[in-house]
Amino acid sequence: MEVKIGVQHAPREIVLESGQSAEEVERLLAEALAGKAQLLSLTDEKGRKVLIPADRIAYVELGEPATRRVGFGAL
Repeated sequence: MEVKIGVQHAPREIVLESGQSAEEVERLLAEALAGKAQLLSLTDEKGRKVLIPADRIAYVELGEPATRRVGFGAL
């Protein structure tokens, strides 16, 4: 699923494809914003971690889980 994160005082948003479910991302975001964690930690599809300070998160946009399309008809 595609996750877009807006960071305060940053001109660009962070965009990543995550293998985590929408519910899991929501839970991690809620914990970070509630003060239980100082960082929002997400893992992308390649296994890389993205860490965002919880007090700098402006918004989070969760996209639809995308199915992988194969072939010439995927354009």
